[in-house]
Amino acid sequence: MPYVNIKITREGATAEQKAALIQGATELLRDVLGKNPATTVVVIDEVETDNWGIGGESVSVRRARGD
Repeated sequence: MPYVNIKITREGATAEQKAALIQGATELLRDVLGKNPATTVVVIDEVETDNWGIGGESVSVRRARGD
């Protein structure tokens, strides 16, 4: 039973976009590894930009600066 965990910043991904991610990850595992879609679990975690850091800074700080 494959388990896929997708982490994205919480910035307004729509329900439709998340459904496409779930479907796409499921199909990829089926096509590449022959995994059964019925037993494939996909979880999307949305993380606040204050809680996601790159290079010692939060994404919020980097985006405010224009990076």
